[in-house]
Amino acid sequence: RQVLEEMRALYQRNQADVSEAKAGRTDLIFLIRFRHCCLLRNQRCLLAYLYDRLLRIRALRWEYGSVLPNAIQFHMSAEEVEWFNRYKKSLATYMRSVGGEEGLDLTQDIKPPKSLYIEVRCLRDHGEFEVEDGTTILLKKNSQHFLPRWKCEQLIRQGVLEHVLS
Repeated sequence: RQVLEEMRALYQRNQADVSEAKAGRTDLIFLIRFRHCCLLRNQRCLLAYLYDRLLRIRALRWEYGSVLPNAIQFHMSAEEVEWFNRYKKSLATYMRSVGGEEGLDLTQDIKPPKSLYIEVRCLRDHGEFEVEDGTTILLKKNSQHFLPRWKCEQLIRQGVLEHVLS
């Protein structure tokens, strides 16, 4: 916001000096060019900052899944939340289009697994959880389970489950 205010002030001063330069004050041309270069530099810095924020928001989708924690959403602008939602929908559409009937969840197994099943501890009450064979498991606080890695990796990233390393 400070940079935008600075740019607005520089632009207004340039507009006033351009009017005077058109009236015959040619000594202001160098000052106008200098301010214009400052405006372009600030514009480049703002664009780099916004691009970096978009890259971080995109990484949040891969780290936390399709639902961001409230603590993170609180620090995002309305436009950034909208961009996150559009990116989330675009990624979901792509994942449904590849991998056959069920689609392919690209957000699973970001790191190659060492084993297909892992032992997890539930950090908070979550409710029922269905495994691929149709059985349901009740995820209660401090309960431990031996589950397929790909089914519980999302819950681990969300902080519902914790991988127990023996």
